[in-house]
Amino acid sequence: MTPDARRILLIRALRAFAYGFGSVLLGVSLESAGFSGAQVGIILTATLVGSAALTALLGYIGDRIGRRASHVGLSLLMAGAGTVFAVTDSFWVLFLAALSGTVATAALESGPFVTLEQAIIPQTSPQEQRNRVFGLYNAVAAIAGSLGALAAGGPEFFRGFFPAVPPSQRWFLLYAALGIAAVLFAARLSPRVEIGQRAGRRARPLRRSRRIVIGLSGLFALDAFGGGFVLQAFIVYWFRVRFDAPPELLGLAFFGAGVVQSISFLIAARLAGRIGQVNTMVFTHLPSNILLAAIPFAPNLGLALALLLARFALSQMDIPVRQSYVVAVVDPDERTAAASVTNATRTVAQAASPALAGVLLQSLALGAPFIIAGILKGIYDLGLLAAFRNIKPEEET
Repeated sequence: MTPDARRILLIRALRAFAYGFGSVLLGVSLESAGFSGAQVGIILTATLVGSAALTALLGYIGDRIGRRASHVGLSLLMAGAGTVFAVTDSFWVLFLAALSGTVATAALESGPFVTLEQAIIPQTSPQEQRNRVFGLYNAVAAIAGSLGALAAGGPEFFRGFFPAVPPSQRWFLLYAALGIAAVLFAARLSPRVEIGQRAGRRARPLRRSRRIVIGLSGLFALDAFGGGFVLQAFIVYWFRVRFDAPPELLGLAFFGAGVVQSISFLIAARLAGRIGQVNTMVFTHLPSNILLAAIPFAPNLGLALALLLARFALSQMDIPVRQSYVVAVVDPDERTAAASVTNATRTVAQAASPALAGVLLQSLALGAPFIIAGILKGIYDLGLLAAFRNIKPEEET
């Protein structure tokens, strides 16, 4: 791989570790601060609203101000937001920091950072290797994110031996430090990552691919809306309320989830080369939604965690294939705009779910968000297969 590709993978690893670490700390910190389910949902929604706004903005100005400069700016925002979450438990201050769009809700995010990197990766790898590079890109994130989730249980564990260990909230300063490290590596990206300097012209808005991108965005929005009911931070909160699960156990569980996800990403890249990208997305994703809907019916913590891990083994296999598919079915100078539109639509749709999930678990049933998410995501799978099974990337034709 080129030096730029290696830097992108390293930045992705740093950010994923921070997001895995922060997503567990976020759920634990919000629960420890005594926030209600509705307040937790509002803060999680704010993280998604901010992410969607930044992602949409990048579609218009990302290639104008430069992908490298955009990446540096986003990493600085991430460091600032982490600092705020480390030093205060004021609901409204946290709400404003969450609107920065760079606060962790899951290790495998699909916001502004991924939009930039999704457009850059095809320029750093041959067409026939694109699926595998995206698989590696996400496998690295899954491993780093799982290590971050595992590390998030460390403060609580060591506090039993050393009472002077700072509370979990203060460890968001590590999240901020990793954002600064990402700034340093992003600043070293070469001019080759800029579409204007590479192609001799600026990227254009969507033209030929508009209908394809709009169709994909609508389906991705449905999937993301369902996924918003079961964000990783929300799952941590749910396990804390339902089973009083300790943070160190949840950190270990999400570490295991990251390990199986990293393996599934590499398998998905090879599977897509055999049965096609759309088929891979659908036939790995649909069974995972059945497992998701079954989690609230588990009678004990052990079975609930087993169902969660089984679900994670399948549920994320569509991510590298989806990222590769979006940039493969549009023109090269439409990639930033296509990634921006599809990712922003996903994030906007997902932003509507957490607050609703918080209300549902208080007024309807604690497990209702899992069931609703499984049904909506299953409808997405069937819709994707029906609408796009005959629209194939160049290498599949």
